[in-house]
Amino acid sequence: MTWFRRSAALAATAVAGAAVLLAQSPATPAQADSRASGKTVDVRLIGINDLHGNIEPPTGSSGRVTLSDGTTVNAGGAAFNATHIKKLQSEVRNSVIVGQGDLIGASPVVSALFHDEPTVEILNKVGMDATAAGNHEFDEGYRELLRMQHGGCHPVDGCQFSPSYTGAKFKILGANVTLAKSGLPALPPFWVEFRDGVPIGFIGMPLKDVPILVDPNGIKDLKFGDEIAAANKYADLLNWLGVKSIVLLVHQGDNTTGGGPDDCNTVAGGPGRLIAEKVSPKIDAVFSGHSHQQYNCTVTDPAGNPRPFIEGLAFGRELSVVDLKIDKRTRDVVRSETRARNHVVTQDVTPDPKIQAVIDQAKSKAGPIANKQVGTIASDILRAQNPAGESALGNLIADSQLAATTGNGAVAALMNPGGVRADLTYAGSPAGEGDGVVTYGEAFTVQPFGNILQTVSLTGAQLKAALEQQWQTVNGAQRQIVLQPSAGLTYSWSASAPQGAKVSNLAINGAAVDPAASYRITINSFLQGGGDGFSAFTAGTSVTGGGIDLDAFSGYLATHPSVSAPALDRITTTP
Repeated sequence: MTWFRRSAALAATAVAGAAVLLAQSPATPAQADSRASGKTVDVRLIGINDLHGNIEPPTGSSGRVTLSDGTTVNAGGAAFNATHIKKLQSEVRNSVIVGQGDLIGASPVVSALFHDEPTVEILNKVGMDATAAGNHEFDEGYRELLRMQHGGCHPVDGCQFSPSYTGAKFKILGANVTLAKSGLPALPPFWVEFRDGVPIGFIGMPLKDVPILVDPNGIKDLKFGDEIAAANKYADLLNWLGVKSIVLLVHQGDNTTGGGPDDCNTVAGGPGRLIAEKVSPKIDAVFSGHSHQQYNCTVTDPAGNPRPFIEGLAFGRELSVVDLKIDKRTRDVVRSETRARNHVVTQDVTPDPKIQAVIDQAKSKAGPIANKQVGTIASDILRAQNPAGESALGNLIADSQLAATTGNGAVAALMNPGGVRADLTYAGSPAGEGDGVVTYGEAFTVQPFGNILQTVSLTGAQLKAALEQQWQTVNGAQRQIVLQPSAGLTYSWSASAPQGAKVSNLAINGAAVDPAASYRITINSFLQGGGDGFSAFTAGTSVTGGGIDLDAFSGYLATHPSVSAPALDRITTTP
């Protein structure tokens, strides 16, 4: 377990290293200038969240930003992003580039085929300084995340993108992530940058719900703690070390009711705002992520002072910009002078040539695989869910998983909606033919996780218990995750019924499910491990492994040419 020892040692020494750094720091740190004068230092923070390896401009609705007036603008793409970052940096004397997590993971094929090494190389070239880990940084497990940080070729696939992989030059932070056995930090909890002699501390972390969002097998040696407790712990430590300007990078945010980049229409009671309002008043700004929404809010900290709470749209469509004015004498932020905004990454600028070269290299190497046709569709097949929670694309994927595992005795399949990452559109993506052709790259973008299909035996009562877990109370908040059923599995649910008793009329192929009978049900390895809070699936017995979910989906498309969107008639609602 050398990688655990290495990470624990690096993370544990981060605190001691910071103390030495602050005690011995000269007056000429990064971006310092002997001409600096005045009583304050201006620093621009440039944040990016939920990039998900979208180094090419995202397509469809995922590539547009809705403005306050309801109009939209095309946005995103790493080469455009880099140009905008340079422009934002040119306007100020000091800047720091930070991330709020999910910069990698659940990525399009052009990055994911190479385990997101192209994305990390681009972020290195852009000059990112530090980022919070998100849940998707753990998609391939803790050991792979350490490789992404420290470098080295992939243990199975080797170095396919470049002859060597040197790792991320920026720090990936996890203040609330510890090793289960020792309690030591599993990732560095914070990072300190200096601008004009003034230290700025960045505390970074994923949301505490990571264990129900990724394959549990890859993180079984880790614990994920409360975000507020971890933020306060390290804010106190940084303050004791002499760092008075402190920023929180947290991969947790809120949904919204709409609005433009700088509107604050967050849904009441959201977990992101709770963190932003409750963390230590020593923290001067809160950059958030995870919800893929856009908002620019001002919240009041526990001491009654204002601070920004901001998130930009996912896939590189926006940069969250926070301008700080720091008092040189106190080293603290002058809160009344803080300015925040979300900057749209428009595509009307010249793409950065160095970044474009990395993208072109990735496209060239991925092209022979990504552009291969795997099937055709007759019309758009979308992942949007109807009021009952059912989606056409989710149904199609579940159908493909059932078809791939009938040899295991499967009679039904269930797919988690969070694993459906993009629409299948008839017009296709830039890699497609625009005539209903589905390429491997497009199919991969829909299902990028590479989960293994598992067929398990569940009693009818256990199957119903799993479906009841579609409604959960997590950290005092209600959430709904409706699984996508294969053809033949039908049921109703009632919004007014109490939690645990919402599902009725459960049937398979028209026959009512017998609570005592055994049924062979196919799910993916994420669900089989209890992902998304579906612990009932862990009770399944006689587990029979199948193929990769993407292979099942691609194979189904190949054997069902010009497939149409399945009808949304498998789940019904009752009063």
